[in-house]
Amino acid sequence: MPLPGVDDGFRLDCDDCMTHPRVWSQGRAALLYRDQARALVLALKHGDRGDIAKPAAGWMLRAAPALLGDDPLIAPVPLHWTRLLKRRYNQSALLARELAKQSGIECCVDLLLRRRRTETLDGKTRAQRFVALGDAIALNPRHVAMMRGRVILLVDDVMTSGATLTACSDACLKGGAREVRVVVLARVTKQ
Repeated sequence: MPLPGVDDGFRLDCDDCMTHPRVWSQGRAALLYRDQARALVLALKHGDRGDIAKPAAGWMLRAAPALLGDDPLIAPVPLHWTRLLKRRYNQSALLARELAKQSGIECCVDLLLRRRRTETLDGKTRAQRFVALGDAIALNPRHVAMMRGRVILLVDDVMTSGATLTACSDACLKGGAREVRVVVLARVTKQ
């Protein structure tokens, strides 16, 4: 949701978002997940194209200026350690680090932990995605003091149903965050 009265061209209200209110206060997507944007996300996520993170973070920064106030703490959506070992990097962490570098805002790449490995969410319905994530994400106990009372800016590569960002937001809010905002490189929309 954007700030009241702000129309920066990046607002996207879909039927799903209106039907299922989000726990985060504001969110932005730099791109729509289709065509070249889809190819970029997939190259970053599965194609060892970490070099995409720098320009992508710039696009995210331009899409999300309203989310950067109040000294937020930038945090990526976490990967389970087994998936991280297989993939060798967390694409959301690459984006978060680069967003922090370009904005001058503090980043904590291990603020959240994925406590259990979830099966891939590709092809799952919205309800299946929410069930699969359940209690899979938790606040890293080493960073409770750093996060308490702060605004958290969650970073992810793509948002489909919002289940992952909801699980991350819930963990932050339960851990004492004042507010959670989200920015993603791309947003899936229903055609």
